[in-house]
Amino acid sequence: MGKTNPRQKARFRRKLRIRKKVFGTKERPRLSVFRSNRYIVAQIIDDEQGMTIVAASSMASDLKDKTVEGGKTAAAKEVGKLIAARAREKGIEQVVFDRGGYLYHGRVKALAEGAREGGLVF
Repeated sequence: MGKTNPRQKARFRRKLRIRKKVFGTKERPRLSVFRSNRYIVAQIIDDEQGMTIVAASSMASDLKDKTVEGGKTAAAKEVGKLIAARAREKGIEQVVFDRGGYLYHGRVKALAEGAREGGLVF
């Protein structure tokens, strides 16, 4: 594991516990979330092939240029909408949500709501 911070260890254990149950297929890939202090990243992953199909992040040039009022939570919602739009271009409408060990609250919840608004079903 290599992590010494107890909060990181706890998140890593939660992440593994979630990943035991959540698996992305070709028909229903996994929407994975990573949250740093500054940015949020979302990927849609086909676990059968081990491939990232679509990715979006608050670091992306299309979002970085836009000044989003409401801070990081509003930016997370925009990332959710962006990943939903990119997924629909690839023909993906249903996903399983992998919150990555984070609590379903704040930025993670905003990203999920943005993805739902964009048309993803989970």
